[in-house]
Amino acid sequence: MKDGLRDRVILITGAARGIGEHTARLAAARGARLSLVGLEPDRLRQLSQRLDAAWFEADVTDSAALERAVAGTLRAYGRIDAVIANAGIAGLGTVATGDVEALARTVEVNLIGVMRTAAATAAPVIAARGYYLLVSSTAAFTALPGMSAYCAAKAGVEHFGNALRLELAHHGVGVGTAHPGWVDTDLVRDAKDDLPSFRAALRGLPWPVGSTSTVQQCAAAFVRGVERRRRRVYVPRAIGGVQLLRTVVNSALSDRLVRRRSGSLVPQLEREVAALGRSFGTHSAESARGDAR
Repeated sequence: MKDGLRDRVILITGAARGIGEHTARLAAARGARLSLVGLEPDRLRQLSQRLDAAWFEADVTDSAALERAVAGTLRAYGRIDAVIANAGIAGLGTVATGDVEALARTVEVNLIGVMRTAAATAAPVIAARGYYLLVSSTAAFTALPGMSAYCAAKAGVEHFGNALRLELAHHGVGVGTAHPGWVDTDLVRDAKDDLPSFRAALRGLPWPVGSTSTVQQCAAAFVRGVERRRRRVYVPRAIGGVQLLRTVVNSALSDRLVRRRSGSLVPQLEREVAALGRSFGTHSAESARGDAR
């Protein structure tokens, strides 16, 4: 946005913790007015009090709840200048042995939730000639065993963003997609704590795919992306090179390299998830909801 974020109204989903929370803090420090949307009301309430922000409890897979959050935002501020569609989850396990409902829920939140968020906010964002930042991932153009639903959803977000950009261009609305790699959030820490196989796989990944960014670095990249209405946001920036090489990254040669380790790591992963008795990390709102095993 040409004049930065001062007095701009930004709606952020998944704002209760992690990347969403830190992005909200930094945007508020830059003068933005915030609408915080998520599933953890106590955390949202506390954050809203610190940032003098509006907050709304809403599941991004529930259009009616999102529409209430948008209506409340408009009552509070009268406009929505930007939306950061950040809410996301990561299920544990493989297609063969995992809980199919957890796989479906991962796609529902990460992809369908972005679609519902965009639809619920389209009218006020068009009125403001605003901007969307849709949070995809490096997983949109790379793949790891045990991440099938997550990779599928994030690839969907990337291409949904490409199409949405064309649909909204004549309204003066900008659309960007964000592609963070591993970020030191509860989601990633939970996976490390729960799954030794995940820690082993992460150690074997080359730079920059195997690097971990701080949540502050990711938030700073997101805020810059909103300020400058970026088409792509990469965290770290070197991930942009991985996207350019996606044909190589997803080639038969790459498959052969991954299979050298996946023959032992995938069965180990499946045993570890079975022993956990749950399909999401301990800090995930999905675990608290108890909707999936």
